[in-house]
Amino acid sequence: MNHEERLLAGFRDVYNKLVWLNKSKMENSLSGYKPAEVHCLEFIGKNNEVNVTKLAEAFYMTRSAMSKMTKKLTEKGVIESYQKPENKKEIYFRLTEKGREVDQIHTRLHQEFQERDKPVFDSITRQELKGMLKFVDRYNQHLDKEMNKQKTKSKNE
Repeated sequence: MNHEERLLAGFRDVYNKLVWLNKSKMENSLSGYKPAEVHCLEFIGKNNEVNVTKLAEAFYMTRSAMSKMTKKLTEKGVIESYQKPENKKEIYFRLTEKGREVDQIHTRLHQEFQERDKPVFDSITRQELKGMLKFVDRYNQHLDKEMNKQKTKSKNE
């Protein structure tokens, strides 16, 4: 296995282990909500003027799939839709009080997980962290370009 393969395998391993470690606590604390729904609530809570298009782009989903999710979240009473007086065409979403409570539970869990993992982050140098962040940013930019190429290719077909 070459370095690139080892690195990508390492990313997958870290991700899978985080999911495994966090899963039971997340499921117990956020029962009745799927991970994608919880992350959707987080996104709505952190951003202004969130609509289906913005959500679909953020989660790399179709607008149709995101519409279904927002409908479920509305039925669960954790988000509500609204329109601006000057734009009756566009529908936006915001958290309800219940949605803010779910988002706060999620935030507290992430803080707990960060605290659990703090010794690892405390053990790396600032330079090592900067190097890792630089790589992640560079790789993200590359993937964005590749995604845009595929979108352009799909539109032209």
